[in-house]
Amino acid sequence: MKVLVTCPPMLKAIDQLRYLFEEKGIELVTPNVVQVLSEDELVELVPTVDAWIIGDDPATERVFTAGKAGKLVAAVKWGVGVDNVDFKACEKLGIPISNTPRMFGNEVADMALAYFTGLARESYLVDREVRKGNWIKPPGMSLEGKTVALIGIGDIGLATARRLKAFDVKINAYDPFTKLTPAEANVDQIVTFPERLEDADFVILTCALTPSNYHLINAESIAGMKDGVIIINVSRGPLIDEQALTAALLSGKVRSAGLDVFEVEPLPIDSPLRQFEQCIFGTHNGSNTREAVIRASLKAIDLLFGFLNIK
Repeated sequence: MKVLVTCPPMLKAIDQLRYLFEEKGIELVTPNVVQVLSEDELVELVPTVDAWIIGDDPATERVFTAGKAGKLVAAVKWGVGVDNVDFKACEKLGIPISNTPRMFGNEVADMALAYFTGLARESYLVDREVRKGNWIKPPGMSLEGKTVALIGIGDIGLATARRLKAFDVKINAYDPFTKLTPAEANVDQIVTFPERLEDADFVILTCALTPSNYHLINAESIAGMKDGVIIINVSRGPLIDEQALTAALLSGKVRSAGLDVFEVEPLPIDSPLRQFEQCIFGTHNGSNTREAVIRASLKAIDLLFGFLNIK
């Protein structure tokens, strides 16, 4: 039996996990993956394995159809986000599949707070200038009393809200699917997007990507924000229309942005976002801590072995 792993964080920790497969007589297939494999690469590779632990790869109907025509019998999406995986295709093809929910709320929230404080005090910009031999002292922003628009109050959003409350900020939360009360979510109020968006000093995106919120942050929604707003995205890149964000950064409507995710990843070398020194960019790495990677990988393996009836 062969199991394919294409999730980069899990691949980096694979030596700590290999024994779990070896003791079951399972052969691991571990290609070199920087971010994702292409659809064409997956169409060639997936049919040769019995099961697949998926990263952010394009797990499309075409890939699963090819897999079903070969050996593939089960799959697990490593992590929380599932927008890259065609679950309906799996259902149609009879391929059992699951993600690993509620694995990274605290870790991604920690990253959101790093951007939150770093952008408020421009600490990243100061670091860059000190390394160049400069000694700058930009005036920062006090956080007490500021308003945060928190978009999404699932596992990551709730963890972010808990942390934000320590800064004595007001939190307006947005989540059309939540059944929580504001008190349960640790926010001041839960409103309908884009209600009260004009009050926000910070807009923090912690929601899943769905067809209904693609480019939720666009020219229209940005126009309704406060001048000098700061935008942070630790969720999925396509939640933001990067063309509209670029224009808003150029005009000063948006003061700065902290982006761990982008519409195209890795961020293209010719992306106009690269010109903005006041912004902080990541590598879609918010969940990647040693502890969380092992936790999520063990969960993915447990789910996969369950699908394969391996005791």
